[in-house]
Amino acid sequence: MSTSISTPARFLSVLDFDPGTLDYCLELAADMKQARATRRRHIRPLDGRHFALLFEKPSLRTRATFMIAVRELGGDVIEPPADVVLGGRETIGDVARNMERWMYGVIIRTFAQARLESFASAAPRLRVVNALTDEEHPCQALADCLTMIERWGDLRGRIVAFSGDGNNVAASLAQAAAMLGAHVRVASPKGYELSQVMRDSVATAARYGGGVEITNDPIEAVRGADAVYTDVWASMGQEAEAEERRIIFAPYQVNSQLMSHAAADAIFMHCLPAHRGDEVTDEVMDSAASVVFDQSENRLHTQKAILAVLAAD
Repeated sequence: MSTSISTPARFLSVLDFDPGTLDYCLELAADMKQARATRRRHIRPLDGRHFALLFEKPSLRTRATFMIAVRELGGDVIEPPADVVLGGRETIGDVARNMERWMYGVIIRTFAQARLESFASAAPRLRVVNALTDEEHPCQALADCLTMIERWGDLRGRIVAFSGDGNNVAASLAQAAAMLGAHVRVASPKGYELSQVMRDSVATAARYGGGVEITNDPIEAVRGADAVYTDVWASMGQEAEAEERRIIFAPYQVNSQLMSHAAADAIFMHCLPAHRGDEVTDEVMDSAASVVFDQSENRLHTQKAILAVLAAD
């Protein structure tokens, strides 16, 4: 690895990768994707190393792609029961210190970002990966960026619109895309906007004229956009608010009418799972503009690259 690339021991946030490391990781992911398609042998930096999957939230894409990623990089995976390792049976710090004695790294899907950070702080030798928290979803963001790079070559000067809740997906997307030079517009109802902390973090990370803009008008956000992104209106843990949110977020649905305000060749993006008929219509989800399954596939390749970067010591 180039000496200009940092080698962090953890990936809790997009911002744990400096710009050079982010660029390198995405280039590595693209190379790994091509190698897998052609059955070309690639690096196996996890030979003889073990990762644990610690998931408190349900998962299809994240669980499957990380299990495949670790194994294709030469490592092995264990899945301790969530109620044993994260259910309060012992402190999260004690769990982390135990894992540090047995494992090379852990991949955690949990609720509060602070919980993840406490785990990582207790075991500084462990490679720790954020597989989703309530505040950030950095692995998804890198898959999203690889998908856009495949379409456009790079993100400089591109407009990426997000319509819906200013949630963890919107936050990490804004950080990564702005670091790569995109202008991200996030349209949300009043009271559901991207937090000021996240806006400030995007401003700090942005390069090449990239940045983030907040609006309550989905048409304003989408106008002329190169990509239109949405996510579920009620995330895991917000099920009790689902009916109320369905009413509040209805004007933010991505449908053919909203897509008509984007660039003629705009792509549609969603991190999945999608609630068809709520945040997106079938007409858009199944259209030629949709790259949702490219994003899903790219979770595997970007996560392999993330793990390889963390193992480059």
